[in-house]
Amino acid sequence: MSETGTITPETQIKDLTERLEEETDRLLKLYAAYEQQEKELLDTKAEVEVLEKEIVEREIEKESLEALLNEKDARIRDLEMKASKTGKQVEHLEPELQKMEEKYSREKDRLGKVFSIAEELDNDLRLAVVELNTRDKWYMSHMSLFEDLNKAIQERYQMIETAAEAERQSQHMGRAIAERMEEMVEARAAEMTLEEAQDIEVKEQEATESSATDNAEEDSDDDWSWSEPVLQGVMDKNGITDRDAFVEFAKAYDMDGNKYLKGSELGAAAGDFLAKMNGTDTEETAAEPETTEVAEEQSTEETPEKEPEVTWRTSEDPWEGQ
Repeated sequence: MSETGTITPETQIKDLTERLEEETDRLLKLYAAYEQQEKELLDTKAEVEVLEKEIVEREIEKESLEALLNEKDARIRDLEMKASKTGKQVEHLEPELQKMEEKYSREKDRLGKVFSIAEELDNDLRLAVVELNTRDKWYMSHMSLFEDLNKAIQERYQMIETAAEAERQSQHMGRAIAERMEEMVEARAAEMTLEEAQDIEVKEQEATESSATDNAEEDSDDDWSWSEPVLQGVMDKNGITDRDAFVEFAKAYDMDGNKYLKGSELGAAAGDFLAKMNGTDTEETAAEPETTEVAEEQSTEETPEKEPEVTWRTSEDPWEGQ
C-alpha cells in the first residue's frame, strides 16, 4: 500500500491510544459527575428525612395545640358559667354583705372598747407589779424586824405562861402548906386542953385576919400587871394623863379575872374613863353658879353612892393577834 492510502500499525496504535485517552477522560468526567450526583442524592435524602421529621413534629404540635384550644374553650365555657353563677350569687349576697358590714362595724367598735379596757388593765397590772416589787423589797429589807418582833411576842407569851404556871404552883404549894398546917393544928389540938385550944383558935383567927388584910392590900397593889408600852400607847391615844386613876379604873374591866390588863381591856376602859371624866367636868361646871344654900342642902342629904356602870367590851387584844 502507498503511504497515503494505507494505515500503518503505528498510526493505528497512535489513534487507538488517543481514542483511549479521550474515552478515559470522558469516563473520568462521567464518574466524577456520577459521584457528584450521588452526593447530591444523599444530601437530598437527608433533607427529605429532616423535612419528614419536621412534618411529624409539626403534626404533633398541631394536635397538641388543637387539644389546648379545646381545653381552653372548655375552660372558657366553665368560667363563663361560673361567672354567670357568681353574678347571680352576688345579687343574692349583696343584702347579706350589708348586714355583715354593719356587724363588722359594731364588732369593730366593741373590739376598740375591749382593747382600751385591756390597755387599762395592762397599765393597772404594771402598776400592781411595781407596787408588789416595792412591797417585796420593803419586806425583804425589814424582814429581820418582823422576825425580832415575832420572837419578842413569843417570848412575851412564854413569860406569861411561865408566870401563870409559877403562880399556879405557888397557889398549889400554899394550899398544900395550909392543909399540912391544919393537920398539924388538929393533931396538936387533940393533945391540948379545951382552954388552950380556944386560945390558939383566937390567936389563929387574929393572925388570919391580919394576914388576909395584908394579902388583900398586897394583892390589890402587887398582883395586878400590864404591859407598860400598851398602857402608855392607850393613854397617849386617848389623851389620858392621870396614870394611877386610869389604872384603878381599868381594874374593873378585867374580863377574864387573871389580874392582867390586856390591850382590849385597857381600850374599853379608856373610852369609859374619858366619858366619866367629861361627865364629872360637866357636873362641876354646872354646879358652880348654884348658891351656897343649895350646896349645903345637897351636902346634908345622904344618898348612897352608885358604882360606875361598867360596859364590858368583847374586842380582842390587838397585841395578841400578832
